[in-house]
Amino acid sequence: MIGRIAGRIDYRADDHVLIDVKGVGYLVYVSDRTMSALPATGEAVALYTDLLVREDNLQLFGFTSLVEKEWHRLLMSVQGVGAKASMAILGTLGADGVSRAIALGDWNAVKAAKGIGPKTAQRVVNELKDKAASVMALAGSGAGASTPAPDLDEPLIEAPTALTPAATTTPSAQSADPAAQAEALSALTNLGYGPGEAASAVAQAMGEDPALNTAALIRAALKLLAPKG
Repeated sequence: MIGRIAGRIDYRADDHVLIDVKGVGYLVYVSDRTMSALPATGEAVALYTDLLVREDNLQLFGFTSLVEKEWHRLLMSVQGVGAKASMAILGTLGADGVSRAIALGDWNAVKAAKGIGPKTAQRVVNELKDKAASVMALAGSGAGASTPAPDLDEPLIEAPTALTPAATTTPSAQSADPAAQAEALSALTNLGYGPGEAASAVAQAMGEDPALNTAALIRAALKLLAPKG
């Protein structure tokens, strides 16, 4: 399996790009959001990839980060969510948005993706909520960063990178600090909170104030987790 591909963009279409890797062209499907982040035709690019194998077809999907790639894999595990639906969800929300929506149980956010009905959106949230925290930890470990553009003098295809989710982390607004989220989630789980409820509380707190540092984020999350009344 090809886990990462790097080369030069030969052409761009609506939902895919052709990447020239030393004379070999790889057709890579990407979400709308990823497409908008890619450089212009003729420029160097690198994407993490996932190969979908069907009886009559092979399709390569590209992602700017390992977090996005892992969400694609998990979304595809939900009944009724194929590659097209997964890319629609990621294209609408982005990896961070998917993390936030699932951690908070916000199926309406998932439903905003083209072609996703309410039942499918609810199924996505229900089936993946317990897995969200471990995926979000990848952002705190640096896996949420975009893959760098290649040095085209170096070998351009790499073996897949194993994903090893660490302690629980949570989604964030764009300016949030992934390390603060990871540390806050680790602290909350060490205090005995479940990964799901910890991720939800940190997601909500970070959504209200993305600039929170670790200590402030822990305090805000604990207030949300405190019994009401």
